[in-house]
Amino acid sequence: AGATRVNASLPELRSLNPFCRVDVFDTDEVSDDYLLSSNVLGTGRPFAAVVVSTILPKAYLLRLNETARSNGIAFILAANHGVTASLFSDFGPRHEILDATGEPTQTLAVSNVEVIDDKPALLSIDGVKEGEKVVLVTVAQAEHGLDDGDTVAFDDMRDDLADLNGKIVKVRRVAISSPTEAHVDANGVIFKEALKLPTSEVVANFQKQYDFYKSKHEGDEKFCTRTITMFNRLALVLEDDVSTDPFASYQAGGLLNQVRPPILKEYRSLAETLESTVVPQMLRGEEWEDGKGIEIHLGIAAVMDFNQTEGRWPAIHSKEDCLKVAEIAKRISEERKEKEGACWSQKVSFAFPSGEARDLDEKRIERFSRLFCTELTGLCAFLGGAAAQEVLKKSGKYTPIDQWVHHDEPILVADECSSNIGPLFGSRYDHQIAILGKDFQAKAANQRVFLVGCGALGCEYLKGLALMGIGTGRDGQVYVTDMDRIEVSNLSRQFLFRQHDVGNPKSVSGAQVVKKMNPQMNIEALERKVGADTEDFFDDKFWESLDVCWNALDNVHARRYTDARCLDYAKPLLESGTLGTKCNSEVVLPFRTSTYNDGKESDDNESQIAMCTLRSFPYLPKHCIEYAKQSFFSDYFEFGPDEYETFRKDTATYFEQLDKMDPGEQIKSLGMIRFFLDLQKEAGGKIDFNACVQVAFKRMIADYRTSVLNLLHSADEMEKSSGKKFWTGTKRRPRPIDWTDPSPELMEYLYCTANMYASVWGVENVRDRFKFEAIVKEENLVQPEWTPSSENVDPVEEEKIADEGGEETEKLKADLYAVDVSTLQPAQPHDFEKDDDLNFHVDFLTVSTNLRSYNYDIKSSQRHTVKVTAGRIIPALATTTAMVCGLVDIEFCKLVLGFESLGRDKFLNSNINLAAGSGNFTTFSPDPPVAIATGLEAPKPETFTSWDRINVSCGTHEMSVKQLVEYIERSFGVTVDRIFQFGSSEDKALYNAIDKKKLEWDISIDSDGKPHVSDGVFSQWPQIRMAATMLGRLPPTSGQRKMFVMQVENVKKALYQTKESFQNTFDGPVSDAYCKAYRPEEEGEQQEYFNTIFESRDYVSLGVHCHTSTEEEIHLPCIKFVFPK
Repeated sequence: AGATRVNASLPELRSLNPFCRVDVFDTDEVSDDYLLSSNVLGTGRPFAAVVVSTILPKAYLLRLNETARSNGIAFILAANHGVTASLFSDFGPRHEILDATGEPTQTLAVSNVEVIDDKPALLSIDGVKEGEKVVLVTVAQAEHGLDDGDTVAFDDMRDDLADLNGKIVKVRRVAISSPTEAHVDANGVIFKEALKLPTSEVVANFQKQYDFYKSKHEGDEKFCTRTITMFNRLALVLEDDVSTDPFASYQAGGLLNQVRPPILKEYRSLAETLESTVVPQMLRGEEWEDGKGIEIHLGIAAVMDFNQTEGRWPAIHSKEDCLKVAEIAKRISEERKEKEGACWSQKVSFAFPSGEARDLDEKRIERFSRLFCTELTGLCAFLGGAAAQEVLKKSGKYTPIDQWVHHDEPILVADECSSNIGPLFGSRYDHQIAILGKDFQAKAANQRVFLVGCGALGCEYLKGLALMGIGTGRDGQVYVTDMDRIEVSNLSRQFLFRQHDVGNPKSVSGAQVVKKMNPQMNIEALERKVGADTEDFFDDKFWESLDVCWNALDNVHARRYTDARCLDYAKPLLESGTLGTKCNSEVVLPFRTSTYNDGKESDDNESQIAMCTLRSFPYLPKHCIEYAKQSFFSDYFEFGPDEYETFRKDTATYFEQLDKMDPGEQIKSLGMIRFFLDLQKEAGGKIDFNACVQVAFKRMIADYRTSVLNLLHSADEMEKSSGKKFWTGTKRRPRPIDWTDPSPELMEYLYCTANMYASVWGVENVRDRFKFEAIVKEENLVQPEWTPSSENVDPVEEEKIADEGGEETEKLKADLYAVDVSTLQPAQPHDFEKDDDLNFHVDFLTVSTNLRSYNYDIKSSQRHTVKVTAGRIIPALATTTAMVCGLVDIEFCKLVLGFESLGRDKFLNSNINLAAGSGNFTTFSPDPPVAIATGLEAPKPETFTSWDRINVSCGTHEMSVKQLVEYIERSFGVTVDRIFQFGSSEDKALYNAIDKKKLEWDISIDSDGKPHVSDGVFSQWPQIRMAATMLGRLPPTSGQRKMFVMQVENVKKALYQTKESFQNTFDGPVSDAYCKAYRPEEEGEQQEYFNTIFESRDYVSLGVHCHTSTEEEIHLPCIKFVFPK
């Protein structure tokens, strides 16, 4: 306090990134000379952008803008005044956009090229007439994702087509006509498989179909056709002087790289747009459509004129000033009315001006004036993120906003009682109080907030909570939990952390930083996972004490769990997420909105690469990266050592786990352990670094030479037997490595792999390159002679399970049973860590990837690319994070003010892409809860939502399972089939109607010795069928009867025990039945955890499967069954 903003901010800004120069220009007004400096901070470069963070005096502001735009400097204005946020950008009269969206361009693998001399009538290609020649390219991907007129560049074309590499052509989509009656499913497997055929065959097949349906409508005008796009084909638009002949020689290989042409745009000046933006864009779509931005635009113009006249800005809460500003706004609107294209108060429908005058909303103008000199934390964060992203667009990457975007939150000004919003005494919260009121600040101080996650989102939220004064009261508390530690890569976006924090817990460091920002904040940092296995800590008391749960998570599973907790405890949830420049936010209100679990988002990969492609036929760099991660790193350094250690420490447990694996996993596990045992045997019982070099060499020869030669041999044999070329389309004929003439990449592989194995065996790494090369030379590594494999390998098939549990598996098991594990050397599995440059992980993956790329003549990959792909790095940007968190901060303010009761339309969800221009700024009201049909008829409930619960309270005596079943059946007119733990997918239950039917089952033997067995018994104990049949056939004197009678009696005993057990459970308390079904049987941590949770609660959550008398399935909400303790 007391320092200037600049001096207070400068040290913190500099500490964010030591490589970014931040300095102060101490002046009252920036001159044109300074703005046009050609050597900013000694960089030898001019300014690229000017950012203004508040509305300045009119002449000064317009001069800055005009100077900037006239000299190629981007100009961005980001101003928060009260509950209004305005963003403006101007990139001058000529701005070139090189990448409009930032989305990855398509790389399409060519699988076939065909020259069609005479285009058939059934094929539709824009600009190509029937009978004309056309070149068609078939790509390996099912959908190319391109449109007519898109451009691609040839790459990796071979033989006669090699001269095309680097050349750019336009492409057009290819479609085929099909009778409407044929009902061809364009998304179906049959159609997509058919498209893999040559075009002539595809056309021939569709021609037959066309002729068949056409014949049914001879002379009938009702014959209709539809065109179906063939998304795996493209037509090349070639220049007139380009011959099509070379394309006919295509055999294999080739890529089409999408090329995005630059876009030239012209932007208008601030002065022009202030006057001539007819319907300014609002963040909330319906407000834009209704023309609400007109008042904000006129308000800005009015306060600037007010400043010119009065020499100051409107004072906070000044009635006199706000009336003057409103009058100025009316005058400006009236003066502009006759000017075409001007912004004035006219009626607007669906964002289109009508030209018909309407009354100016003077209350909004007056409010804008009264709060002009105030700011809100959330809106400042929103503008900061959006404005920073605009600055980056000066480079030509991404599309700037269409000059103006306004956001207004008038609902926040809910109580303007003079004693509530003033007087202001110089508190750090004065701006908040002036806008939201003293009652808001008192409630905010006593809020109890649970922030889950302290990464990029969590840091931004913690900052906002501290600045707003959340949790600073006697009853207030902020909990933040995160299990992760700070990594170097976090520092680019998780701004609470610095280099000295690396390695520390995120939650602890984050809490310490914001505690310095606001020492009155009551904050507790936790390092606990929030999940089903921590409900002993995050218990009922904890959840019930909260006012709001706030997610700052990066995975769907965790989000679903916290959402489910909020459902159970009826707590509001604030949710958000980012992906690069894209972000979304969601407000979940108890009983009023849909929940996160009502959606269908998942963490699953959208597209999987076939294993046969990864293993034998890669054609893209990412295929090599994926295979290096899945089959080399994971198998050699994670799966293998982990299986070995389980075997070494607890052989019995290992073999138990082995029996649960499928045959393929079994043989792989056994083989890995056998490999490690042989390695120790060869090393004389103690593995040293030289042994690690030897094993690295063996891996290299096996993976990059022997396997390649085996594949070539198998493919050549197939060619000989079939007479057909094998290496066509995307199948690239591989080449083996050759150690007789070692390349630097081979030595790099040995260096990384040997050191990786050294870490596994606890051997000291050899990082010195010269020392390492001396060891390699000392080992005298010799490339073994290759001989064809005796195995019959089919390179086309997916990887087959070897042995299928046969002789090889059993022999390996027998060998391992005989091993004395006490003599074995311990191993340490690797745990992939992308951010540790000393662990060789990314280096190993990079060289492994590029050796495989060499095998298949694929472009090599940069280390960074391998790191991002293999590390599954989700791109996160500080700009996007700040923007979306700012919006969510505002929604939190609405929760504190108690706006839930005013309706969900008072809240705002968002879906924004900062890269793609203001047309992708989308906000909307939260959806209502999803109605789930019960199947019941009125007056019984016909629907319910995820928020609903059926509360069953027992009083002093707990219900039995039988009484609960009867209660449900009586209350809802249903038959109960099953009662189980709510949300569980296990095949367990407190009650199952199938078990109840067993009470009617019986087994008896009559006086003639014939058995009588209820039909249901055979389904449970099928072995009794043979015994019952034989007893019915054998005479009473037969000596064989004794054995079969014993079998029947054993089953009879088991049946009676089953019936007795069920009856006891059925007649016993529900809580006992719950424990019997779900308490882990084996003693240990899991059972202790179950007991802890169960004993801490006086309820269980139950799900019910039931049906009506007509066998219709009925859906009921979760039952909260409360029982006396």
